[in-house]
Amino acid sequence: QAVHAAILRHRFLIVRAKELRCGAEQSRRFYREHAGRFFYQRLVEFMASGPMWAYILAHENAIPLWRSLMGPTKVFRARHSHPDSIRGAYGLTDTRNTTHGSDSPASASREIAFFFPEFDERRWYEQDEPRLRHAHCVLRAQQAQVT
Repeated sequence: QAVHAAILRHRFLIVRAKELRCGAEQSRRFYREHAGRFFYQRLVEFMASGPMWAYILAHENAIPLWRSLMGPTKVFRARHSHPDSIRGAYGLTDTRNTTHGSDSPASASREIAFFFPEFDERRWYEQDEPRLRHAHCVLRAQQAQVT
C-alpha cells in the first residue's frame, strides 16, 4: 500500500495494475538476462516467494522518474543517500529491495508484455495516451483558472 500511495503521490497514471504470483519457471524467464550471475537464484526465489503487484505506469519521463523514486538498488546505500526513496524506506536486502523498474523503453515494452500479455502498447500510445494527455492539459488549465 505504501508503494501504491507513492505512485499516486508522484502523479503517475496507473494504466494497468494487477496482483499476481509468479512460479519459479516464470521468474526464471523474467530474469533470464541475469542467468549465471551470482544473484540470479536469489532473484528468482524472491520473485516466486509470494504475491506481488505489477503496474504499467505513465508519466512524462516515466522511466527516469520511477527509477529515481525507487532509489538505489543497494538498500544500505538507499537508506543513507536516499532515505525517502521506496527502497530506502522499505527495502530489506539488495535482493528484497521492494521494487523493480524497467531501465529503458525497450525493457519496459518487454516487461509489460511479460506481465500484461493482453495489453496492446501500440494501441495505447496511439489512442488512449493522447486523450489522457489532452484531459490532463485541460484539467491543468482549469486548475490555473481557479487559483
